[in-house]
Amino acid sequence: MATPVLIPVSEYLSTTYRPDRDYVDGELRERNVGEESHAEIQAILARMIGNRREDWHVRVLTEVRIQTSETHYRIPDVCLVPNSRPRGRIIRYAPLLCVEILSPEDRMSMMMEKIADYAQLGVTNIWVIDPELRVGYYASPGKLEAVVDNVMRVSETSIEISLAEVFAELDEG
Repeated sequence: MATPVLIPVSEYLSTTYRPDRDYVDGELRERNVGEESHAEIQAILARMIGNRREDWHVRVLTEVRIQTSETHYRIPDVCLVPNSRPRGRIIRYAPLLCVEILSPEDRMSMMMEKIADYAQLGVTNIWVIDPELRVGYYASPGKLEAVVDNVMRVSETSIEISLAEVFAELDEG
């Protein structure tokens, strides 16, 4: 097993990666992206939420850097932040929602590590969506809870997204 090359956080923050990478304790972590279903679900969610952003008083962001601790930066597929929060290059506060869309290459151990980082920052709404199984999960450290009624909700808000609608749109193409 190769020893990862560690880089300083300043280098990570001043470098552009394509696609962008998570940063954990000096190590760059590749994200599994590029699958058509992954990209399409990301776009569908961003559009569905974006269409209601004024009603819900949120901004929808895709692939934005979130600093979850001093040496951890994560990049959720989709996240929501309240309109009232300041804009900046990097999110340094708990978003209202972080969404991860699974790719076939994703390892559950790595996904659970990301979920723990989001929760440590204070994110209370974390969704994981599996395009292959056509299911969504509410996530918290060490736990995935399947959505039972096919509607993903953000607690203590009126925000909800029908997975049936998401997957129907995915099938249209």
